[in-house]
Amino acid sequence: MPGEPIPAAMGKVAYIGFGEAGQTLSYPGARAFDVKPDKAIDYAAAGVIGCASAGEALDGADIVLSLVTADQALAAARDDASLLAPGALWLDMNSVAPDTKRDAAAEIHGAGGRYVDVAIMAPVHPARHTVPLLVAGPHAEAGAEALAAIGFTDVRIVSNKIGAASSIKMIRSVMIKGLEALSAECALAAYAAGVEDEVIASLDAGWNEQGWGDRFDYNLDRMLVHGTRRAAEMEEVVKTLTSLGTGTAMARATIERQRQLGAVARAPTGLGAKIDLILGRKAAA
Repeated sequence: MPGEPIPAAMGKVAYIGFGEAGQTLSYPGARAFDVKPDKAIDYAAAGVIGCASAGEALDGADIVLSLVTADQALAAARDDASLLAPGALWLDMNSVAPDTKRDAAAEIHGAGGRYVDVAIMAPVHPARHTVPLLVAGPHAEAGAEALAAIGFTDVRIVSNKIGAASSIKMIRSVMIKGLEALSAECALAAYAAGVEDEVIASLDAGWNEQGWGDRFDYNLDRMLVHGTRRAAEMEEVVKTLTSLGTGTAMARATIERQRQLGAVARAPTGLGAKIDLILGRKAAA
């Protein structure tokens, strides 16, 4: 169970990177290494064995969870690959691009380790070991078994190709992180203008609960048919936000996308047909 010492039968488990995610997902008795030198308190609180070097943490480790910052994911694989025991599982749980994961995999596989692409699909707090994980790569099955053995309860294999789990995570973030940024831009302007109650009420009244496939279809339909007009309206939105001084980054990007799709000036029926038209894959009726 999460929070209990790792069963001896699992062998040695190591954490490379011990920031928020590493601390939240750690197990007492595991080894941990972080490049920041002031981690003694964190190690003690989590009940892990803090190590002075990656080599010490990885010595004889069977399962390695890489939870470094995104900009260090490839460097960690490159620097630590030669320190792995033959056949050790390197579970790359970092939020990075598929190409970054494929490059990291080449480093791990080249040194005789087994690389697994893992995507964390929700905040680790408060879920901890119930957080949904997607797993991909030629060693996905072994990786999923290892994750389950150390207490992760929501693990799903999505592909035998490295980068598949990361692709799902990265592309989903376009919407999740984008909505957060849009919410910030809208809320800041609403409060600065003193019309927050009316804006919020209007958004609530216009919210249509749909599946995301239907929502994509509807939104693309509006943009393909009316994008040019909507881009012109968004130009005025930018003027409004500029006068309020609350920021216009998302609104400006919206102008570009609305104008791009509005130039098509027609919308075939069905989401797949719209996507094909936009990407130029085939002529849509």
